[in-house]
Amino acid sequence: MSGDELALIEEAFLSNWIAPLGPHVDAFEEEFAAKLGVDHAVVLSSGTAALHLALLIAGVEPGDKVVTSTLTFVATANAIGYTGAEPTFIDSERSSWNMDPQLLAEELADAAQKGQLPRAVVVVDICGQSADWKPIRELTDEYEIPLIADSAESLGATYGDRAAGTLGDIGCFSFNGNKIITTGGGGMLVTDNGDWARQVRHLATQARDPAPHYEHSQQGYNYRLSNLLAAVGRGQLRVLEQRVDERRAVFEYYQDAIGNLPGIEFMPEAKFGRSTRWLTCLLVDASLSGVSPERLLQEFAAENIEARPMWKPMHLQPLFRDAQYRGGKVAEDIFARGLCLPSGSSLTEQDLQRIASVFRSVFPDLKKPLVA
Repeated sequence: MSGDELALIEEAFLSNWIAPLGPHVDAFEEEFAAKLGVDHAVVLSSGTAALHLALLIAGVEPGDKVVTSTLTFVATANAIGYTGAEPTFIDSERSSWNMDPQLLAEELADAAQKGQLPRAVVVVDICGQSADWKPIRELTDEYEIPLIADSAESLGATYGDRAAGTLGDIGCFSFNGNKIITTGGGGMLVTDNGDWARQVRHLATQARDPAPHYEHSQQGYNYRLSNLLAAVGRGQLRVLEQRVDERRAVFEYYQDAIGNLPGIEFMPEAKFGRSTRWLTCLLVDASLSGVSPERLLQEFAAENIEARPMWKPMHLQPLFRDAQYRGGKVAEDIFARGLCLPSGSSLTEQDLQRIASVFRSVFPDLKKPLVA
């Protein structure tokens, strides 16, 4: 926490604004929009809710196709499923680990030839790093397809001089407990389209029509955030740049401490932007190191240190076994060799030393059998 949250929550209590509306909700939206340089921001109950409503506002309906990244958390694909649409997954590029623009170009060209263009494209900014938005934006503009940015993991990152999440027609963010700033839960949808922002607010509050009684002409959702959690978000937003600096410092520590070990390759920082390093991610080449990611995970678990594998690509998930996929093995390789180290902003130097020590301790004995 930044230190300001408690005072803001107390202010919300004293004002008796507890429901999912109130002055902190309004202020959080205004401050967030100003921070990112967009016209409108709508605070919601989760990043997944933001994705769901973004797809609805983009006109996605049952039976439609939506193209999205395969290397992502399942929430991206689940939101597509909520609409009744079918996802088509696109492989990653090596330089950013995000959607490969060339593969997207191939997919859209084939779809146009068949007269089956997707209703929307959802591009994920993974692990604190923007995708390569310029060529992606040119493609969606050419085919007149709505473009949605899933920047749930990448608030604070940049693409050139633009904030992550602002390169699409709609951007979506998460304030889940593990994100770079948090409200304990919650999300935000941003757009420069005022009509879309009004529609999102309408849908997020059960789509109640203006009438003296409860009148509803379309399906709505209970997706708004409480005034209390919005107060937390305002306190968190004030230290966003500090949190980015702290995460990058964690990455730099790991890079110095373990980057010289054989077979270790950190997630690259693409030249087109600045990553937040929300998670410090790396690849482990067992043929060079004699150590597998699974072995490292076991060693960390034995020392009560939480590390995780990279996201399993969506096209490999049983839930999406029948979905279309375009690409090769980049995302699959990142999953097979990837590892996410503890990356929290509150990690102390002592914590980092301990984590790096456990990591390094696995390497001297290269004769130990690998874990399958």
